[in-house]
Amino acid sequence: MSQSLATVAYLGAAILFILSLGGLSNPETSRRGNLFGMVGMALAVLAAVFGPRVSSGGIAWIVVALVIGGGIGLYAAKVVKMTQMPELVALMHSLVGLAACLVGFASYVDTSIQYQGAEKVIHEVEIYVGILIGAVTFSGSLVAFGKLNGKIGGKPLLLPGRHWLNLAALLIVVWFGRQFIHADTVGVGMLSLLVMTVIALLFGVHMVMAIGGADMPVVVSMLNSYSGWAAAATGFMLSNDLLIVTGALVGSSGAILSYIMCQAMNRNFISVIAGGFGSGAPAKKSGDAAAAEPQGEVTPITAADTAELLRDAKSVVIVPGYGMAVAQAQHTVNEITRTLRAKGVNVRFAIHPVAGRMPGHMNVLLAEAKVPYDIVMEMDEINEDFPDTDVAMVIGANDIVNPAAQDDPTSPIAGMPVLEVWKARHSVVMKRSMASGYAGVDNPLFYKENNRMLFGDAKKMLDEVLAALKA
Repeated sequence: MSQSLATVAYLGAAILFILSLGGLSNPETSRRGNLFGMVGMALAVLAAVFGPRVSSGGIAWIVVALVIGGGIGLYAAKVVKMTQMPELVALMHSLVGLAACLVGFASYVDTSIQYQGAEKVIHEVEIYVGILIGAVTFSGSLVAFGKLNGKIGGKPLLLPGRHWLNLAALLIVVWFGRQFIHADTVGVGMLSLLVMTVIALLFGVHMVMAIGGADMPVVVSMLNSYSGWAAAATGFMLSNDLLIVTGALVGSSGAILSYIMCQAMNRNFISVIAGGFGSGAPAKKSGDAAAAEPQGEVTPITAADTAELLRDAKSVVIVPGYGMAVAQAQHTVNEITRTLRAKGVNVRFAIHPVAGRMPGHMNVLLAEAKVPYDIVMEMDEINEDFPDTDVAMVIGANDIVNPAAQDDPTSPIAGMPVLEVWKARHSVVMKRSMASGYAGVDNPLFYKENNRMLFGDAKKMLDEVLAALKA
């Protein structure tokens, strides 16, 4: 493939990637967006493999690597459950970071191209920054993977003087960066690179370990942004324009998504990085009682009575949460939805931006269960409809439906936009127990007069509700 043809292929792939991002912004066009992304990536890979920069002798090795990597990816895609998508995404981010590190080291020891003067300095800065971002992304994503699949606890690890430790690490990285650029030999420069890489790996671990479980959706989108910038840095190292453009697209879109997630939690990006939210620790006192302590008596309800409420309703809003994902109850939820709609009930879903463990987690689960896109509503679209709703059914969600966010200025989640389910005529909350959410605060919704608690495994309880509806 000639250089001009490879350039045209790269341009086409870049356009397809932009169209892919546009398609993924809406559930109804997400399939088309995915298709654009896959075609664009296939075009990019073919242009890179058969382009003028790869010798004929190297193509065989690349094909072997593609077959192995593609086989692993295909296997993972087939065996992973939809509830495991957040940790799979985190694991994929770690691989991007690892690739950036390996390419950086390989680019530094490569002697096939000799840089002089300013070009040499620029190239070495690209290598240093690329490995730095890649190492932070790699270790941070692995910790996020551990937290998402439960191997690492969600409680944040807050070391004494952690901010001073981070500042000291930054200063050391800058100093070794200067040493790296002024290194006389590859051996001296490699020592600086290795020291910086170790510090960056430790920083990635420390950064994500300090972030509580309640902030994990932001962490996933943040790591997505980091992986994009790592890819862009790799593009600079390899002088690959498409990799630069693609990395910048992923990095900037991930940063925008992180901002949206922070807005949805009434948090700022710096406070997320500082960590501490979602520790599960008792909250500060609010009045005469602690916010994390029970504030009243709850009214339990049976599955049969829940079915009766739903049967008599004209309008129902279902709020899915992580509990639905854990119980894998999305298919039963869809069956209930179809049964109610067949009886003339207006059923809709309310999705909070940070429901679940990653952005769009609930949308993906509902799409897997084939819930119609047109009845899945975002928080801003449906919040004003709750006063006219007969039954709001909350499945395994907690903090995103907590009225303390509006009513208690001392609450850790004060100011966080939430789904106002308590304004419905009746609300039913499905939970295994009265345990608090990741924010570690009690939920006054549970004690309101119009609320009922349906305790038990979400899948089992919903199966009973479905059976009662069909009886």
